[in-house]
Amino acid sequence: MKAAVYYENGPPSVLKYEDVPDARVFPGGVLIRVEAISIEGGDTLNRLGGALMSKPHVVGYQAAGEIIEVGEGVTDLKVGQKVATTNAFGSHAELRAVPARVAWPLPKGMDTKIASVIPVTFGTADDCLFEFGRLRKGETALIQAGASGVGVAAIQLAKRAGATVYATASSDARLEQLKPLGLDHGINYRTQDVVAEIMKLTGNRGVDVVVDPVGSTLQTSIACLAPRGRVSLVGQAGRAADNMIDPRPLMAGNKSLTGVFLGAEIAGDRAHDNIQRLINDVAKGDLKVVIDKVFPLREAAAAHAYIESRAAVGRVVMVP
Repeated sequence: MKAAVYYENGPPSVLKYEDVPDARVFPGGVLIRVEAISIEGGDTLNRLGGALMSKPHVVGYQAAGEIIEVGEGVTDLKVGQKVATTNAFGSHAELRAVPARVAWPLPKGMDTKIASVIPVTFGTADDCLFEFGRLRKGETALIQAGASGVGVAAIQLAKRAGATVYATASSDARLEQLKPLGLDHGINYRTQDVVAEIMKLTGNRGVDVVVDPVGSTLQTSIACLAPRGRVSLVGQAGRAADNMIDPRPLMAGNKSLTGVFLGAEIAGDRAHDNIQRLINDVAKGDLKVVIDKVFPLREAAAAHAYIESRAAVGRVVMVP
């Protein structure tokens, strides 16, 4: 099979398009012919400095496609079904083997490019807002990196829940693209003071929930909290080498900080069923997946470089 691989960590240019041995099904798993690959922020971080499980290494969390083989013991999935999948690595390839528990059936006719984006992106946003952020109707939410995949999902989910939604992004143009998704107020973090703007917009109260997939913005996120406010820290997209924070402001106003990692619970019933619900909601048109660009898999290096340019709104997808 063809795959985008690398032999050492580094910038996007380490990615090579090569022939590698075919992925093989295993007991309790399924083998899919990949039709679409969603590039996740974690994929770029792993390429830059994560462990290489093999040499050459095939990076990548998320892909969707058609099941072509079912492993021993799998009874709830069948050959010919279209599924969205996630796993620790292996998405950047023509074939992919994953545990059946992290393969979600798609409603009939659903576009696999759209489906490839959903499990981690929307599942993470939902957990940040509701499972750990405890967001309720009438509250306020700030989404850091609103134009990211998780940001785009979180804006929609928070608005659908009846919250007032604020988000940050690197340009006014990117913020404008988020307004149709439910953004009430955008903050250009390059030209505006995020904390000052949030306090102005909320009458100096702050927000009830912050979703922070950046990490290097964590001190700002804490400073934006209202009394009893909650921060869900979910990523290190900011790639800060030393992200030490002062936690003392949390005590003033009984504020809280929770680290969120969907992968720790993704195979459990709650998270698994929640992701299936989100896939179905997208298929029905209740939620929207935003795909900024589609690259061929052979141009994986260019796709990764485009993501790291911070120009995208939503996700970047590749097709074999």
